[in-house]
Amino acid sequence: MGGRQVTDWQGKRVTVAGLGVSGIPAARVLHGLGAAVTVVNDGDDERARTQAEDLEALGITVRLGDGATLPQGTELIVTTPGWKPDKPLFAAAAEAGVPVWGDVELAWRLRGPDAAPWLAVTGTNGKTTTVQMLASILGAAGLRTAAVGNIGVSLLDVVLGDERYDVLAVELSSYQLHWSPSLRAHSAAVLNLAPDHLDWHGSMEAYAADKGRIYEGNRVACVYNAADKATEDLVREADVEEGCRAVGFTLGTPGPSQLGVVDGILVDRAFVENRQQNAQELAEVSDVSPAAPHNIANALAAAALARAFGVPAAAVRDGLRAFTPDAHRIAHVADVDGVAYIDDSKATNTHAAQASLAAYESIVWIAGGLAKGATFDELVAGAAGRLRGVVLIGADRALIREALTRHAPQVPVVDLDRTDTGAMLAAVREARTLARAGDTVLLAPACASMDMFVNYNKRGDAFAEAVRELSSADG
Repeated sequence: MGGRQVTDWQGKRVTVAGLGVSGIPAARVLHGLGAAVTVVNDGDDERARTQAEDLEALGITVRLGDGATLPQGTELIVTTPGWKPDKPLFAAAAEAGVPVWGDVELAWRLRGPDAAPWLAVTGTNGKTTTVQMLASILGAAGLRTAAVGNIGVSLLDVVLGDERYDVLAVELSSYQLHWSPSLRAHSAAVLNLAPDHLDWHGSMEAYAADKGRIYEGNRVACVYNAADKATEDLVREADVEEGCRAVGFTLGTPGPSQLGVVDGILVDRAFVENRQQNAQELAEVSDVSPAAPHNIANALAAAALARAFGVPAAAVRDGLRAFTPDAHRIAHVADVDGVAYIDDSKATNTHAAQASLAAYESIVWIAGGLAKGATFDELVAGAAGRLRGVVLIGADRALIREALTRHAPQVPVVDLDRTDTGAMLAAVREARTLARAGDTVLLAPACASMDMFVNYNKRGDAFAEAVRELSSADG
């Protein structure tokens, strides 16, 4: 696939901005297509030098320690998603009239003439789960598909590989969308919008605009969240193909052109004949695992995209039943003394934690870590009535404590001033003393993990291990 475009690349001077998970594959692909590739990279550490040696052995030029200067004769820049738009390199490119693409844009341009259409998903939270649900539904319909993109599977590898697909379920971040000017999905969804990555985008308006790019040129459906007006506004602003429809999803009773929930049933009033009066049952709420409100919303969004592609109702049910969520996403670890212990270490920002806290009635909350500039007043005020107690960990725990003092002064708080390897076990033990039978001890940190752990996975693992230690002590 993509072979028809090799002649376009022969001798073309392309600069790849940044080594890393997308920069190195992009450089290799472009070199293989005959382009004259130069990789520029800010850093000049041992790892970068090793990566540079591997690329130079192929005949690719690498410049370390200088990511600001535009190499002479550059006709195109392909950037890794992490590079901020205000980089001097991009200012120089704009002045020289040189276009900038991301790796997703490159993959889009390299698709073959009979390439699989893309069903695309973005949003502040829930992207990965929704894309995985979508792939499960498409697979249940007998379609050859894969969950790809920001989920960790390179789109370049997929579009240039030998395997043939009927349709792709594509997760896209705001970074990737920023650098994807010509991307045109079959149908797309924006799940939700909340402040995130504002240091990269510069403002909430710029962040939302980049998310909204996913709707550009949609052919069949722009799927939005009826409870999040900002997502519907993005649909209104999008330039779509004639006949493309706005399709909402809601946790309430759906109106025409919406998917929603009626008496514990997921129903479709968008992709049915006479949608003013008819509805199609798709699945039961109990088919969604876990059946927390925000996860039901994810399932409805996935169902809407699948239905836009023509998938039958039975495949939605079968796909949702077959889907197993990743670790550290509202994962039930164990019940100890009538208390449920839930690992949602993936809740690395306030929006994700808000969704997690809304899923339970009486909570001992373990929270804290790196706040990334976030504020916690809205989160705490919304959850105050559900909190039995709070255990705070991590570098920025004081910010959450201050919000608790303002909005939930009656809730007992344990402030753990330690970052050693036993800190999570101590947090779980403290949570146990605060919990009563029927409560949920919920790890939903609302913060990044890197102050204490390598990543959110390791943080979730430490929580699960601590809970298991409680259980075995009881046994």
